[in-house]
Amino acid sequence: MRTTLWLLVSLIIVAAFWSVKIKWSSLADFPAQLVKYVSLMLLPPDWSQFGEAFNATILSVQMAWIGTVLGIIISFPLSFLASKGLAPRAVNAPLRFIFAVIRAVPEVVIAILILSVTGLTPFTGALALAVGSIGTLGKWGYEAFEGVDPGPKEAVRSTGGGTLALIRWGVWPSAAPDVFSFWLYRFEINVRASAILGLIGAGGIGKMLQDNVQFRNWDAVGMLLIVVIAVTMGIDQISGAVRNKLIHGRWRAPRLAS
Repeated sequence: MRTTLWLLVSLIIVAAFWSVKIKWSSLADFPAQLVKYVSLMLLPPDWSQFGEAFNATILSVQMAWIGTVLGIIISFPLSFLASKGLAPRAVNAPLRFIFAVIRAVPEVVIAILILSVTGLTPFTGALALAVGSIGTLGKWGYEAFEGVDPGPKEAVRSTGGGTLALIRWGVWPSAAPDVFSFWLYRFEINVRASAILGLIGAGGIGKMLQDNVQFRNWDAVGMLLIVVIAVTMGIDQISGAVRNKLIHGRWRAPRLAS
């Protein structure tokens, strides 16, 4: 059976490469092309575009923040209902299925479905990120609640506590650091995903990138990349320090590598 499974996986990998029709000879030109376009973008970048690039980046961060907050508000109570031991199986099984379906749909597809109602606006991107966040935060939430130490839960039950008391005293104190960490990590993911949503017209980083690439304004693209990398790394380091405080109880100075 093991040999059969390995053969099946190998055939799938070979079929995937074969169907993509990769032009392997072009890989030899890749290093030279990479150096060429990096030079066009960064030697030097168009510093006059700094303001527009910064505003586009902040817009993407705002989209990510709104999407994350909406996702938290909706997914948080649903995570309790999806947890075994906190809700009947008739309730948590359908919710787990809904979370799985949401996670299976990329945010870009969700945005395309939403834009028919809201149009091409940053709010469309924020809603798409919110829906995507519900799927992941819902799953991470009920896994955190189910993985807590059973001791406090047994103590609450032994004193006759109901479901609300069980959640308040037996589950939440142990799961809170992990849940807060998941929220911050999802915000980081949404910051990156917002750039992709901009490519379909939702605004922000992706919209500016698409406009400048279309007209071959490589120096403006370079300026945008510099701003995006700086802002994203800053967010990563700050949220990483906050996560370390929540989980380990101490602040960690931001570092370039974590």
